[in-house]
Amino acid sequence: MLFPPGKLPPDILARMLKSYATSGERVKVGPAIGEDAAAVDIGDRYLLLKTDPITFLAEDIGTYTVRINANDIAAMGGKPLWLLASILLPEGQATEELVEEIFRQLSFACSETGVTLCGGHTEISPGIDRVIMVGSMVGEVDKDGLITTGGARIGDDIILTKGIAIEGVSVIARIKTGELEAVFGRDFVRKCRSFVDQPGISIVKDAEIAVQHGNIHSMHDPTEGGLATGLIEIARAAGVGLIVEEELIPVLPECEALCRHYNLNPLGLIASGSLLITTDPSDSDRVLGALNRGGVPASRIGRILPKEQGVKIRRRGGISDLPVFDRDEMTKVFGTD
Repeated sequence: MLFPPGKLPPDILARMLKSYATSGERVKVGPAIGEDAAAVDIGDRYLLLKTDPITFLAEDIGTYTVRINANDIAAMGGKPLWLLASILLPEGQATEELVEEIFRQLSFACSETGVTLCGGHTEISPGIDRVIMVGSMVGEVDKDGLITTGGARIGDDIILTKGIAIEGVSVIARIKTGELEAVFGRDFVRKCRSFVDQPGISIVKDAEIAVQHGNIHSMHDPTEGGLATGLIEIARAAGVGLIVEEELIPVLPECEALCRHYNLNPLGLIASGSLLITTDPSDSDRVLGALNRGGVPASRIGRILPKEQGVKIRRRGGISDLPVFDRDEMTKVFGTD
């Protein structure tokens, strides 16, 4: 069986992890569907470990690598501190100028995030047609501050920061610049390209504000497969059901426009830059207020239900199962569907 581009099917990944992944007694959070970083007991705190590749685009790849990896550390309630980066450069395209630009991006993004670039690997690799970078981020969290995807509790409100789909808009605009300028104009495309910075693909600030103002049970940043996949991963990790209200989900206008143009479902478009938060309803207003005062728009979009009620979405036509995206909607844009 040949797999298409994107994540492994979750049932197959779950079987592989169950069969082959091992966890020592010091591993507090190990490999599991929906848990995007590991937590290891180092005495008075947990060491948080994360790795993620950037494969869709080469432009600003250093910036994406730092922010995307830092996100999953922050979503566990931790502080990202150290980064190792493996940089694979395509044969026949690697120049000193390209390498320096990548390192400049890494340096700037690390500095703004408070992260130290402390190691990695760089090589010119045959068989690839663009730069590929794999980041490994390490952070720390106090033992009483650890938050997991699987911590969601029945009755929790579900909060979403910013809106969808920030990373999807930025990546599509960067790769399809000329095509989109002919349809939407330069100003629109320039704004979409800048989504990496504004609203921004980092959720470090979002997470910091949330944990300071509420008893947060779960946090998860929806990435590949979009908001729908992020919600399904929360439900699976926590062993719960949930329902979200379609009319409450903030879909950014630029995302709506690009999804109409390419016939995409925004719920399945890669959505880094948004953070899913679950908290007791008694804390929701305080968390929402703090986020909005801190310049992070946030909305209550649903609630956590018992597992037997399923993973649902309420639309004007009624309640149905939340759609499942085996591949990110992004793949349709680049001809890999």
